[in-house]
Amino acid sequence: MLFLQIPLLAVLLTAGDKEDAFQEEISFKIIYSSSFYNHSWVKSGYSGWLGDLQTHRWDTNSGRIIFLRPWSKGNLRKEEIKELEEFNRALSIELQIELQRRASQWQLKYPFEVQLTAGCELHPGGAIVAFYRFAYQGSELLHFQNSSWWPSVQDEIRAQPMRRRFNQYHVANKIIQRMLSDTCPRFLLSILDAGKADLQRQVKPEAWLSTGSNPGPGRQMLVCHVSGFHPKPIWVKWMRGEQVQQDTQQSGILPNADGTWYLQVFLDVEATETSGLYCRVRHSSLGGQNIHLYLEHHQGSVGWIILAVMVPLVLLTALAFWLRKRWSHCERPANLLPLE
Repeated sequence: MLFLQIPLLAVLLTAGDKEDAFQEEISFKIIYSSSFYNHSWVKSGYSGWLGDLQTHRWDTNSGRIIFLRPWSKGNLRKEEIKELEEFNRALSIELQIELQRRASQWQLKYPFEVQLTAGCELHPGGAIVAFYRFAYQGSELLHFQNSSWWPSVQDEIRAQPMRRRFNQYHVANKIIQRMLSDTCPRFLLSILDAGKADLQRQVKPEAWLSTGSNPGPGRQMLVCHVSGFHPKPIWVKWMRGEQVQQDTQQSGILPNADGTWYLQVFLDVEATETSGLYCRVRHSSLGGQNIHLYLEHHQGSVGWIILAVMVPLVLLTALAFWLRKRWSHCERPANLLPLE
């Protein structure tokens, strides 16, 4: 399966000139998170992710893996799926018992949250790097390497005691090492191949301009909206000529319900310095044809919209005034009943 790396990287890791390079690692990871509210109340869950795309989740009642995509099984055999389900179920139970038993010793203060993240990354150069990390309250304490757990921080209160205890689980650590060195790299390549039609999907972005809330006297907040694009890597900047405006600020790239992405790019400028500004959008789906949204065109289109709304209103007002005037000059209708 290693021969798949080069063609997959060519498509999935979009490359271009230095300004357009979107090279990123592609990772598959399983995330186990457990929230300890008190000594008796714990809430746990697993999920599987290919990059930013969720591909798996776990049924907490049955402990079974739920495949969220038609290609999510990759090349895993039924025996491997069953082993993974059993290992995750046992790990969840043992870790919960261990942390509750040693919460006071390791100074784990309720409520607290722990997270195990296991997986592997395919780098642009073709190397696959596996990882297994343990975090407490969002901070990494331990990592797994060469069949053993190692402290990620100099922490004698939690990291060192946890490391000594975790390294006593010899059977579990052998299973972890095998999954990281063999199962995960093979599975990552297989789902990249099986799901390439979905992963390589190219959807062109839609873009428009607006103005945000007034940032201050004599200033204006310009907003460039870009939505509906896939894949995720994109380049959006406010420009003047060929100069990127250094005050450009970008929101996080957020998911849409249909699997595409959305973001906003802001520019805070002097209200008198907006001439010549435009928003440039570069994306792999555009085939090298960038989107340019000019602020002057936007302001002009707003003026036409206002005009298009106002003209019919003026005409309707004039028509109503004319009809009212005409009605007032009409003769009063004769009474239908005879006057006494």
